[in-house]
Amino acid sequence: MTADIERVVLLSADGSEIGTAPKSSVHGADTRLHLAFSCHVFDPQGRLLVTRRALTKAAWPGVWTNSFCGHPAPGEELVAAVRRRAEHELGLPLDTVEPVLPFFRYRATDAAGIVENEICPVYLATTSQAARPHPDEVIEHRWVDPDDLAESVRRAPWAFSPWLVLQAQLLPFLGGGSGLEELAS
Repeated sequence: MTADIERVVLLSADGSEIGTAPKSSVHGADTRLHLAFSCHVFDPQGRLLVTRRALTKAAWPGVWTNSFCGHPAPGEELVAAVRRRAEHELGLPLDTVEPVLPFFRYRATDAAGIVENEICPVYLATTSQAARPHPDEVIEHRWVDPDDLAESVRRAPWAFSPWLVLQAQLLPFLGGGSGLEELAS
């Protein structure tokens, strides 16, 4: 195996690490539970970065979503993975990174039958820099008022990634609860 194959961390139902697998092998019709993360990035004006996934993405191509998502490499700290992915996907250095929904978990199937099955801690980050998205990752991006995004997700959830729709129900800045509901589930 070559060193450039991206690997993800496989998890048991209780969230314990049980191994690794090539990223290319885990997103399909029978996706194994694995570790990921999701991040919402704010600028100094309080605007939130939303992105539209590239049309070449295997899962949910062309769908609007949160700022970015990714997978930590085996042995990589989550905050380090968040920072790495922000640089790769958006060309964006982050000033701060804080967990907001550390136990977020979801399973969803897109129109092509690709399944996402992830324990996916959610982070909030800030930046004072302009995004320079990688075209293989993001085809559009916008800095938006969080209230406007919350309203759009409420009115047209089908236009957004399922993980963003679920996170909006839990995140106060998107009109959801305090996030503490997640701890009760």
